[in-house]
Amino acid sequence: MRNTFGNVFTITTFGESHGKGLGVIIDGCPAGISVDEAFIRQELQRRKPGQSKITTQRKEEDGFEILSGVFEGKSTGTPIAIVIYNTDQKSKDYSHISDKFRPSHADFTYHEKFGVRDYRGGGRSSARETAARVAAGAIAKLMLREFGVSINAYVSQAGHERLEKTYEELDFTQTESNIVRCPDAEAAERMIHLIDETRKNRDTIGGVVSCVAQGVPVGLGEPVFDRLHAALGHAMLSINAVKGFEYGSGFEGVSMKGSEHNDAFYKEGDKIKTRTNHSGGIQGGISNGEAIYFRVAFKPVATIMQDQESIDTQGDPAVVSGKGRHDPCVVPRAVPIVEAMCAMVLADYLLLNRSSKL
Repeated sequence: MRNTFGNVFTITTFGESHGKGLGVIIDGCPAGISVDEAFIRQELQRRKPGQSKITTQRKEEDGFEILSGVFEGKSTGTPIAIVIYNTDQKSKDYSHISDKFRPSHADFTYHEKFGVRDYRGGGRSSARETAARVAAGAIAKLMLREFGVSINAYVSQAGHERLEKTYEELDFTQTESNIVRCPDAEAAERMIHLIDETRKNRDTIGGVVSCVAQGVPVGLGEPVFDRLHAALGHAMLSINAVKGFEYGSGFEGVSMKGSEHNDAFYKEGDKIKTRTNHSGGIQGGISNGEAIYFRVAFKPVATIMQDQESIDTQGDPAVVSGKGRHDPCVVPRAVPIVEAMCAMVLADYLLLNRSSKL
């Protein structure tokens, strides 16, 4: 099982949903980066469970401890180890499915691949693992901040309710002003109502998280297999419940003509820019200095508070009953996860780019 991500800026995560805790080892972070523990805590608070009526009611404060790699508030260039302890596990909520395969979960595939599975909340396959990614992503964000790079993700769709505005029309300071993390009050209200109604009906819905990275320098990415958008796609598709990734014009671009889709260059002062940005800030797999924007689609949460037909480990018919504490829609808590994975890709490629030049 591979639990490491990245090339130069690498992370290795560990831990399970109902174990003692989980954590991450970050290797390759340059020395001298200011490590703001309050910022790391803020990022973890955005992801933590029990935030509102439209998220799981599991109560984890996600307090963390930095074990190594930081001295007097600065990274030392050695591995940074961060641990987050679990405090509100209710493993008995899962005893009824210890020998059953839940529909659309990893139960069956883990059982077949490893011959054993941790049925308590899905073990390693649980989205609780992403807390470690958010902690590591906070370090990557702090590094990128020193290079003038900012990353903002937000919920642009919940079920059938969509935000029709483009990222240029939005005020990202409003993203945290509501519990669904949509920076448009009217759209947010519609999304919250739909998610809450779905929860009351003991069901779940999916959604879309959009993300924008600004201030990214020209030149990040490689021309062939390690294209920047390929790395971003890999990062996003590694997140639990993600079903799709598109950047720039994405699938909508197929309905445009080349004369409409091409991004014309012009010079502004000493900078070369493009008049449009259908490319999503990436051309030939390499960043061109424009904003990088992409969208990530999340499926409806697989655990629903309804009886579902399935089978047990012996292949006999079984009924799976939803119990425990689960999100009716994952996207509000996925926003900081998407930002974290984006930050780690950009931090990694920034360091790769620096090492590729004399």
